[in-house]
Amino acid sequence: MIDLSAFIKITLPTPDDFNKVKETLTRIGVASQTDKALYQSCHILHKRGEYYICHFKELFALDGKPSSLTDSDIARRNTIAKLLEEWGLLSIVNGEIIQNTAPLHHIKILSFKEKPDWKLVAKYTIGKKIPN
Repeated sequence: MIDLSAFIKITLPTPDDFNKVKETLTRIGVASQTDKALYQSCHILHKRGEYYICHFKELFALDGKPSSLTDSDIARRNTIAKLLEEWGLLSIVNGEIIQNTAPLHHIKILSFKEKPDWKLVAKYTIGKKIPN
């Protein structure tokens, strides 16, 4: 089971920015060129009045489900959170937990205009109960 302290804690400029970050994250992940699918890597989590950026495998672990979280998954999450901060969408509260980052060529970022040309795939849905 993962403790929330392992997640990247963030603050948002305004509460309305939650949806901006959520939508932006749907366009960042790992691409499959064969079928033009983008697999979303990270999600924004609102828990107990606080916000976090987490890899979808961290969310599986938080739910008590099997998870194969790797160091490269964490590095990708860290890079994505730093990009969102650079873009002014959020501020990272606990930046000291960000040790490793992934090279940008390991992450596909779609522009809003490219969105209709790709199949966006989320492997985790926040708030949806998955049967065991």
